Amino acid sequence: MRIGIDCRLWNESGVGRYTRNLIKNLKDIDRENEYVLFVLLKDQKEILKQSMKQVQDRVQNDKFNIVISDIRWHTIEEQLRLTAILNKEGLDLVHFPYVSVPIFYNKPFVVTIHDLILHHFPTGEASTLPLPLYYLKHLAYKYVIKHAAQKAEKIITVSKATKDEIIEHLKVDPKKIIVTYEGAFDKSKVKSQKSKVQVKSKKYFLYVGNAYPHKNLDRLIKAFSLFCHPELVSGSESNRDSDRRQNDIKLILVGREDYFYKRLKEKVKKMGLGKSVIFLGEVSDEQLSSLYKNALALIIPSLMDGFGLPALEAMANRCLVLASDIPSLKEICGDAAIYFDPYNVQDIVNKMIVVYHSNDSNHYNSVNIKKGIERTKRFSWQKMAEETLKVYESCAGV
Repeated sequence: MRIGIDCRLWNESGVGRYTRNLIKNLKDIDRENEYVLFVLLKDQKEILKQSMKQVQDRVQNDKFNIVISDIRWHTIEEQLRLTAILNKEGLDLVHFPYVSVPIFYNKPFVVTIHDLILHHFPTGEASTLPLPLYYLKHLAYKYVIKHAAQKAEKIITVSKATKDEIIEHLKVDPKKIIVTYEGAFDKSKVKSQKSKVQVKSKKYFLYVGNAYPHKNLDRLIKAFSLFCHPELVSGSESNRDSDRRQNDIKLILVGREDYFYKRLKEKVKKMGLGKSVIFLGEVSDEQLSSLYKNALALIIPSLMDGFGLPALEAMANRCLVLASDIPSLKEICGDAAIYFDPYNVQDIVNKMIVVYHSNDSNHYNSVNIKKGIERTKRFSWQKMAEETLKVYESCAGV
C-alpha cells in the first residue's frame, strides 16, 4: 500500500510524541508498504535528519517520502487545500493522528482520537477570538470530529476509557474502534546524568503536562499551599513540621508556556508561593527522566485524560505516581498508583502528606514503585506501531 500520514503536529506535545514514535517504529517493522509524510515546512529538516539517522544502516530507505503541507490545523485552509494535496499522491489510505480531518476528503482513512476533552472543557478563555466566534469555531470542531469518526474506515484510540467516550458522544459502531496503548520513552537512549536538571531542593513533587482547565492545576496549587502550611489544615501539626515543609519541599511543573501557564504563574505569585513552585517550561527527554527519578512523586490531578502518558513515563523511571481517581488513569496505572479525588483539595493534601512521611522509610513507596515497573512492561511504542500496522492492513483487506 501507499499510506499517507498527517505529520503536521510533529512538534506538538501529546499528538507530536505519538506521531514521532509511530513513524520511528514503522520504519523498524514495516518493509512492505510505502509511506508519504505530510509535514509543515518548519519541521522538514528535523524530520529528514531524524529519518537519515534511523535508517543509515538499513535497507529500503526510500519507503518514506516527505511532502510539504504547510497548513495549520483547525483552519478553513485545511478544509479547502489539504484535500487537494492528499489527492495528488495517489494514496491507498491516510492516517490522521489527530481529529482535524478535511470534511471533503472522500478516500479511505483512519483517524486517531486521543480524547474528547474539548467536549467537556472548552478553552475559549485562551482564544484571541471574540467569544461568539470561538463558540462557532468550537461547534465546527465538534462537527469535524463527528464527521471524521463516522467516515473513517477505523478509529484508533489510546484507552478503553476514551473508546467509551467515543461511543457515547460520536455514536459509532464499537467494532470500528481499536484501542492501541502508547508507550514510555526508551530509557536505554536517555543519558540522564549528562542532562540532569539542577534543582536546589532535594525533595519535590512533580507535575508534567499542559495547564489547560481539565488538568486541574488550580486545585493542585491550592493543595500544595495547604501542604506547605499544615497549621491551616490541622492544629495537630507542629510549627516545626510546617517550617520543614516550607523550606524543604518544592512543586516543579514541566510544560510549554502558554496562556494558561502564564495565568497560573500570576496566581502562584499572589499566593506567596513564588519560591516553592518552580516552572521549568519544556525540557528534553533526558532532563525529564532525571526529574522523574529524583521526585518524591509525580502528581496528576486531571479531571479527565485520554491516556496519561506522564504516569507511564514516571513508572518506567521508578517514580511514584499520585493520580486522580478517573477511568483512564486507573486503566493505565492499575494498582501501582495512589489515587485521590481530584475535586477534593484536602484529599490531595492528605495523599501528599502520606508520601512525604513515608519517604523516610521508603517501604510504602517502594511497593508501588515495583508494581509500576511491572505495569510498564505491558506498554511499548513498538507494540503500538505493530497494532496500528494491523489496522492499516485490515482496511486493505490484508
